[in-house]
Amino acid sequence: MKNHPYTHTAGTRTYGFRDLKDLMAKATPARSGDLLAGVAAESAEERAVAQMTLAAVPLDTFLNEALVPYETDEITRLIVDSHDAAAFAPVSHLTVGDFRNWLLGDEVDGAALAALAPGITPEMAAAVSKIMRNQDLILVAKKCQVVTRFRNTIGLAGRMSTRLQPNHPTDDPSGIAASLLDGLLYGSGDAVIGINPATDNVAQIGTLVTMMAEIIDQYGIPTQSCVLTHVTNTLQAIERGAPVDLVFQSIGGTEATNRSFGVGLDLLAEAHSAALSLKRGTVGDNVMYFETGQGSALSAQAHHGIDQQTCEARAYAVARHFKPLLVNTVVGFIGPEYLFDGKQIIRAGLEDHFCAKLLGLPMGCDVCYTNHAEADQNDMDVLLTLLGVAGCSFVMGIPGSDDIMLNYQTTSFHDALYARRVLGLRPAPEFEAWLQTMQIFTGAGDAFRLHPALPPAFQTALRRLP
Repeated sequence: MKNHPYTHTAGTRTYGFRDLKDLMAKATPARSGDLLAGVAAESAEERAVAQMTLAAVPLDTFLNEALVPYETDEITRLIVDSHDAAAFAPVSHLTVGDFRNWLLGDEVDGAALAALAPGITPEMAAAVSKIMRNQDLILVAKKCQVVTRFRNTIGLAGRMSTRLQPNHPTDDPSGIAASLLDGLLYGSGDAVIGINPATDNVAQIGTLVTMMAEIIDQYGIPTQSCVLTHVTNTLQAIERGAPVDLVFQSIGGTEATNRSFGVGLDLLAEAHSAALSLKRGTVGDNVMYFETGQGSALSAQAHHGIDQQTCEARAYAVARHFKPLLVNTVVGFIGPEYLFDGKQIIRAGLEDHFCAKLLGLPMGCDVCYTNHAEADQNDMDVLLTLLGVAGCSFVMGIPGSDDIMLNYQTTSFHDALYARRVLGLRPAPEFEAWLQTMQIFTGAGDAFRLHPALPPAFQTALRRLP
């Protein structure tokens, strides 16, 4: 075992781990993606030993042992160069196991965690998550409050926002408008009205952006819109004068993963600057929207032998750099090759939410699965409820929970209402006030109810639909 710097003896057997990357992978709760990559523990015993070994690793080890070389990866350089040593100081003497205990302590509150966030690297967050139970992930994430603003305020305590997702397989304006109206009537859309376009070209992007801007302006909706297209399309749309609110991009945790998406930090910085120049926000200037998901690095053959959950956490360093309004993990979208069943999807969703919140991100979750995964809507109910308890910033809202354009199962307008009602959660305050003014919601605070009649302001709009 002399070539294995991390070792642990269990009974009569000594386990050795080649390096920190190997130790992290072996300590990860079981998931199909790590098995596919060949980095997972070979047995439950090896996983438990790896977790015990990882718990004894000093936190400052992560500042000295890069999982991806500094010289060859711009994400590693971003993580190292942006690390705040002063913020890290209160926990710099701790091991990973000690850090878990510190996070769970009653004396550590939201203010302490907000101050700590710039001093925590993604690898530290991933490491401590690997030795935490689900309830630990929920408890600590609940303490974290990350607030962002554009036309409303996302992430306040006691609030859960929703992305209204009116996708249509042919981008039909009437179909999109019908889904959009449906969502608004259920109180959905305060995080963003966000469309995945079926036709991904600049002209169509401009059409969809303009359509949403006109609806938002006509009804005075305190929310923001986004077309989830490639960042280069959004840049061209901005150059053509389109009323772009948020810039979207899928991102990963290694430079090679992002290159497979056709982006790098320089391009994201250009887009961030372009969106800021439009000055379309009314209460804030958080203009970026990022999506992530465990398994993307392995899909791109760009994981460098790192487990998929740690790769995912590294993507949060990219997001954090650009001060986004919204970030979400599309937790079960890539498929059972990476997260096999409901249990793995639930665990991954809680891990992603915890790590992102610990790093200071306004984290939401697309609580979802594909039809060939060993999961069902009951599993999604469990994850949605747990994320609501954990203080998740936003979830998705789609008619009937079935995305007819992307062909996956997610959360519906009704699901979001369920979570808000059972957990006493409310929409963003500006949006909540609008819902009451428009007679969509009746009542106040967490005692709100849907108005029993169609609001007068929308009767004309409904008659216009074919």
